[in-house]
Amino acid sequence: MSIRRLPEHLVNRIAAGEVVERPASALKEIVENALDAGATRIAIRLSNGGLDRIEVSDDGCGMTAEDIALAVERHATSKLPDDAIENVATLGFRGEALPSIASVARLSIDSRPMGSDGWNRTIDNGALVAEGPAALPPGTRVTVEQLFARVPARRKFLRSPKAEYAACLDCVRRLAMAHPAVAFSLEHDGRRALGVQAGDGREDRVAALTDRALADNHVIVSLEREGIRLTGVASLPTYNRGVGDHQFLFVNGRPVRDRLLVGAVRGAYADMLARDRHPVVALFLDVPPLEVDVNVHPAKTEVRFRDPALIRGMIVSGLRRALDAEGFRSVQQADAAGLSAWKAEPVSPTPIGAMPIFEAADVLASYRPPSSMLADRRPGFLTPPPQARAEPAAAPAPEGQSFPLGVARGQVARTYIVAEAEDGLVIVDQHAAHERLTLERMRRGMEGQGVAAQALLLPEVVELDEPACDRLEARIEELKVFGLELERFGPSAILVRATPAMLGQGDVQAMVSDLADDLAAYDSALSLKERIDLVAATMACHGSVRAGRVLSVAEMNALLREMEVTPRSGQCNHGRPTWVKLGHGDIEKLFGRK
Repeated sequence: MSIRRLPEHLVNRIAAGEVVERPASALKEIVENALDAGATRIAIRLSNGGLDRIEVSDDGCGMTAEDIALAVERHATSKLPDDAIENVATLGFRGEALPSIASVARLSIDSRPMGSDGWNRTIDNGALVAEGPAALPPGTRVTVEQLFARVPARRKFLRSPKAEYAACLDCVRRLAMAHPAVAFSLEHDGRRALGVQAGDGREDRVAALTDRALADNHVIVSLEREGIRLTGVASLPTYNRGVGDHQFLFVNGRPVRDRLLVGAVRGAYADMLARDRHPVVALFLDVPPLEVDVNVHPAKTEVRFRDPALIRGMIVSGLRRALDAEGFRSVQQADAAGLSAWKAEPVSPTPIGAMPIFEAADVLASYRPPSSMLADRRPGFLTPPPQARAEPAAAPAPEGQSFPLGVARGQVARTYIVAEAEDGLVIVDQHAAHERLTLERMRRGMEGQGVAAQALLLPEVVELDEPACDRLEARIEELKVFGLELERFGPSAILVRATPAMLGQGDVQAMVSDLADDLAAYDSALSLKERIDLVAATMACHGSVRAGRVLSVAEMNALLREMEVTPRSGQCNHGRPTWVKLGHGDIEKLFGRK
């Protein structure tokens, strides 16, 4: 078969297959054009998930009739004034989107520059069908109807209207997050689904587009290195989600999806979250144009960095520094379900205190307890009510005003420390808190001369299956740095000669068994540092104060004071909060005072 030159309409349809995969792809290209045109307000209307209709209106610079005619031609753009494509600073630059969309749908463009008349141009699947004056305010309105209606092979691969709408919403959310100076609104089938105002702060815009609770449970990321600036918002480790769909990366204002982000975020939160939990992050990279290639993907959703190791290191360092700066902070939001679980004492219709005094006396005098309460008639049965009295304390109780986590007032269920702070009641999970403190002590030991080991008077034999013993044997030198000295003891046993001194007398069998399980699950997938953190976290869990242990007041206060000066003590090694606070306002609500 001889080589032939493809006709223009077929070239456009092939290009559409690369650029326009679904309604969200077309919507992304049109909204990016509006942003490049300097719009400060963008209104989007969708019908049937974008399958039937997409309409985008903006107040940008607008186009003349001649520019509209050029805009629907292939490789015609105003965004490359010269041939230096590596210096591109706009979201779009190829000049392919509008002609590609027009080749597989009905595309109508109405535009009017400031001080000029409006003009319309309508193209139906590659053919010009209408052109003439149009009435509209300054700006541009682009309408796409019946996408892929005449390309059934493509149409049948589209998903349901709900799925396509979800993709469109995610696209608009990302673009709105990247441009807080622009107002966005989105309507779907006549219902308003999204609306943000121009001039929002970056943190407020991110919270508005993800979860309002993020506004109170985030840290600010800011780092600059070698001409590259990283800013953004990241959730506290205790504020997390079950899926990683709320992790956003923007490069020079362009939303991108990059595996680099996923790996870097996982590394930054490695010892603060369970492996099936994910933080909420929105990171913004400002990179010199020559340090990033944006021309590596037809839809421009991927970029290639000149130095990816530098970018990954910046993301990990920026997140770590921001989280470390928050110290012991944890998620602090009054949980409605938790508050509703508190039970109030039933109140009589007419409280005795509200009766006239003589009537109240008659009521008390006429009261007769049920017969079941009088079964025991021994003289000692009826005892006087307990009398409250104050006794001098052995030492004056410290005040909580000078301590962020307050001072200990007691222990509940041998598991939770109750402390009084200046602004409310603090409840601490003693095991989770001590687990984090132990891990941070082990880390400090690793940065010095290693973790001190405590030799066992009688070495302990731990029986495991042969593959588990092989994995532990391969890591004997790494584990020795943690103060855990192991030795192979036959095909299916490990001999433990020493354990980390700071762990005290823990369950050696369980600790070694858990280490073997963790290495089996994650060893091959983790870097050396991540493996070390995993081992430290597992050992810290076994060396911590267990739930069910009675603590003295001095021990409880010592734990609180150490939490206040230890980084990341607001969450345990698995991402659960170590403490919660019931503010004075919440307590007043429980008693109906507020």
